[in-house]
Amino acid sequence: MKLHNYFRSSASFRVRIALELKGLSYEYLPVHLVKGEHKQSAYAAVSPSNLVPTLETDQGERLGQSMAIIEYLDETHPQPPLLPADALGRARVRALSQLIACEIHPLNNLRVLKYLVRELKVEEEAKNTWYRHWVREGLLAFERELAQLPRGSYCYGDTPTLADCCLVPQIFNAKRFNTDFSGLERTMAAFDTCMRHPAFQKAQPSSCPDNEP
Repeated sequence: MKLHNYFRSSASFRVRIALELKGLSYEYLPVHLVKGEHKQSAYAAVSPSNLVPTLETDQGERLGQSMAIIEYLDETHPQPPLLPADALGRARVRALSQLIACEIHPLNNLRVLKYLVRELKVEEEAKNTWYRHWVREGLLAFERELAQLPRGSYCYGDTPTLADCCLVPQIFNAKRFNTDFSGLERTMAAFDTCMRHPAFQKAQPSSCPDNEP
């Protein structure tokens, strides 16, 4: 398999975690978002949406959108599972995952932040305040959801799931913007557990070949 991705992309990070958790080897193909490589014709031929990540399967099929990619990997390589065996459990994990991927991330990804600065002429600190506000609001909601679930080592239970694949990249990015993590006891406990797992360590940005300071 091949993964077109960017070391700092949260969505790419999610997929790298899933690949590492499943012990799947892949070719790492960097696409530099800040330099605009995702908008060039070479990558447009790979991803019509000009987004990362894109997974190329062993059969040459191309898949976009991190959540779809991870569920594909979970279906084609079911061990270890990233979704619970029961329907209610799967719905719970998907809800936690989508709270990050659909509620927090879209407001704060790179193209939104660039639009705020370049098109709307928002000052740098105001942009950072925007980022911190929406991330913290989302993480507080995430914490409230976790409080309704039985306590486990990870977001849901005692093994990593899709929810953890989403949480860890979001916390990494939130740390870059000095987000306030107070009051997020269950959330940060799950993050800390994840970061003791070798798969999460191997997938993190500092371990990527295109990593930059």
